[in-house]
Amino acid sequence: MVASLFLRLVARITAFNIKSWSLSPIRTQEKQFKYLIKKAKRTSFGLDHNFQEITSYKDFVKNVPVREYEGIRPYIERVKKGEKSILWPGKPIYFALTSGTTSGSKYIPITKDSLKNHLNGAKNAILNYVAQTKRTSFIKGKFIFIQGSPLLDKISEISIGRLSGISAHHIPFYMQSKMLPSWGTNIIEDWENKLERIVDETIDKDMTIISGIPSWVQMYFEKIVEKKQKKIGTIFQNFKLFIYGGVNYKPYEKKFKSLIGRKIDSIELFPASEGFYAFQDKQESKELLLILNDGIFYEFIEQKKFYSNIFDRISIAEVCLNTNYVLIVSTTAGLWAYNTGDTIKFTSLKPYRVVVTGRVAQFLSAFGEHVIVKEVELAVEEACVKTGETVNEFTVAPKFKKGSEMARHEWFVEFAQENPDIQTFQINIDMALQKQNKYYQDLVSGKIIAPAKVNIVKKGGFNKYMKSIGKLGGQNKIPKISNNRKVADKLNKLNLIMIN
Repeated sequence: MVASLFLRLVARITAFNIKSWSLSPIRTQEKQFKYLIKKAKRTSFGLDHNFQEITSYKDFVKNVPVREYEGIRPYIERVKKGEKSILWPGKPIYFALTSGTTSGSKYIPITKDSLKNHLNGAKNAILNYVAQTKRTSFIKGKFIFIQGSPLLDKISEISIGRLSGISAHHIPFYMQSKMLPSWGTNIIEDWENKLERIVDETIDKDMTIISGIPSWVQMYFEKIVEKKQKKIGTIFQNFKLFIYGGVNYKPYEKKFKSLIGRKIDSIELFPASEGFYAFQDKQESKELLLILNDGIFYEFIEQKKFYSNIFDRISIAEVCLNTNYVLIVSTTAGLWAYNTGDTIKFTSLKPYRVVVTGRVAQFLSAFGEHVIVKEVELAVEEACVKTGETVNEFTVAPKFKKGSEMARHEWFVEFAQENPDIQTFQINIDMALQKQNKYYQDLVSGKIIAPAKVNIVKKGGFNKYMKSIGKLGGQNKIPKISNNRKVADKLNKLNLIMIN
């Protein structure tokens, strides 16, 4: 009772603070900008880019060009050698290790200042949820975050690991007794063995909060249902809240409802190694509130301009609704005008809320169609609604013209049901994509490319694919869309496609 009352009090204070800064967005971001520039004036990066002369956002744009990881790699290498005050005063306390498509492994710095942003994001999202719903009964049970290994390496006295593993070192002491799985299970690298141990450790516990990337949580749920022959909502009777991020939940929602067997609340988060950007602040809407007050200054480039190599940057004061933007950040970790690779769209300007539309590197324009992740996800959602099918996982690739066979989009879909009505699903998914993307519609109606073809991936096929490339489990995700056939060809090579 006391714990519940205290939680509600802290939640009300947190929600009040969130409302305060979200209602003063421009001033809040200006304050972040000034703090960042002032703090980094004497760093190597600040001296190289004349931070002492920057007095306005216009000066910043002039002095600091947009960079991807390769652009800051020379500074990162100096930090890795033990040099201080290169990108941010002092030395980072961590490097978050990520896999880049063009840069190999990336070492993203996390400083004492930026760590607060990573830790506050999920905490504030939950407290805001409590303030809104007044629900606190979940604190009586156990929580699970399906994540990567917390084992860390070191370089020049800086600890290195996956972001989720780093976060495991900062669980508040009053939460540690509630968190599962155990340390011994968390450090298991082999995902299949780890999953079995997670199931064994949690299957008979009073689980109330479950968190993780939907695709991996789905595997966890399926294992438990298989063992108990009951729905998750029956096994975990007090399961109240699902917290997720990393991918769009919508394509998984129907499957989750089937596995759980009842409705539960959920909170979507938008975290990354570079920073914690946004969280779902209202249960009735899946829009994400952009975090403006916690060590990140945001800039935006229209996605169409970005693909044309026109890097016209704007601050939050100039953004428009329903326009795809590439997200650029400067942070207390020492990232400056850094291209995150994420694309977002504003759905509200009072306050500033967004939806994640994809990744810069994940698009399909082999024939000039400019299809993005959000469009294929919505096409799957609509096709599922109209056909009654349930999709476990999917990816899309171009199929180029070969002889008399026309070019087209080729979908690879793993269905939950046996014997799906593939022809009806195929028609619906193609029509849904045409409705969203005029370029694609023109290509199909003009007979430049043929309508989409859907291939059925064998049950468990995508997991076998991920295992074959050493990325099964953790925070790894199947790319929903590609401008090449790397994933498609590998699926075929592994004989994971059923003959339609």
